[in-house]
Amino acid sequence: MKNIALVMGGFSGEHLVSLGGGQQIYQAIDKSKYNVYRIVVGKVLSHNADNMLTIDRQQWYWIDPHGAELPVDRSDFSITAEGEKVHFDLAFIIVHGNPGENGVLQGYFDMLGIPYTTCGFYTSALTFHKGFCNAAVRSFGIVDVAKSVLLYKVPSDINHTPVTELRYPLFVKPAAGGSSVGTTKVKTSDQLMPAIELAFKEDTQVMVEECINGREFDCGVMKIKGKKYVFPITEIIPTEGHEFFDYEAKYNGFSQEVTPADVEEPVAKHIQEVSSRLYDLLQCRGVVRFDYIYDVAQRRLYFLEVNTIPGQSAESIVPKQARAIGITPAQLYQMLIEDALL
Repeated sequence: MKNIALVMGGFSGEHLVSLGGGQQIYQAIDKSKYNVYRIVVGKVLSHNADNMLTIDRQQWYWIDPHGAELPVDRSDFSITAEGEKVHFDLAFIIVHGNPGENGVLQGYFDMLGIPYTTCGFYTSALTFHKGFCNAAVRSFGIVDVAKSVLLYKVPSDINHTPVTELRYPLFVKPAAGGSSVGTTKVKTSDQLMPAIELAFKEDTQVMVEECINGREFDCGVMKIKGKKYVFPITEIIPTEGHEFFDYEAKYNGFSQEVTPADVEEPVAKHIQEVSSRLYDLLQCRGVVRFDYIYDVAQRRLYFLEVNTIPGQSAESIVPKQARAIGITPAQLYQMLIEDALL
């Protein structure tokens, strides 16, 4: 049987989210077809109430069937199990953020000649950086993108930056990050600097973006053995007290997620068509999720971001969308594995 490395963890605030999704995948994969080994990249030393983690990046380990944490040989990405050296036929990557979605792990596996289930190095690096990805998507001319400013350091005087040309409310977010960690919705100028400083704790670059009022929709897409699957769209409706799909709304149940979304058929079809085209234009692989805001008053669709390693926890959107077209989690993961092994 093929040896599959289920790679989870990572160096960002999404480390714990990745572990949860990884466990869901581990339970769903058919062990009669594959030898699956859980590999954790980085070890959490501490975390605080803002979901900011202290992670030892040098500690990579695998979890044996008894729950013991044993070392990984990073020189060739191998482990020793029951006295035998184990090499891997495939890496199933479920690491959100750095180094899973920014292309770092993909480059590492490319050098080692190990295939993997996600987008390649170049696509991962581009799409992970919200500012660069927005510029690329804007250039395609198939969907609107909100006006934004990219900051490379905390401004000494916010009144002398291009940010002042943006209209409130604003979103302030790490340029390279996910799960809304370090993201703030800012309504007034006095809230801006604290939000920027919070985002800089998560990344070295920060994006300040105009907020588009409307309905939030997500659409998963994957291509398996040349056949493209465009999933039914999901509407995200945060509950009272959560004005956007923040970390708590994503993972602690403070949102309503409707799949398929209750929206006019032409709108749903347009979102699916745009998602399908973006998948090709950005040269995606595996399963990805595109996020949008639909301005109902102007009937305009705005691109938010692309998630090249969408969540796979019990609350995650893509597994729900796949189930809506009759694909179970076990089938989804087998499809991704078999396609990546080709």
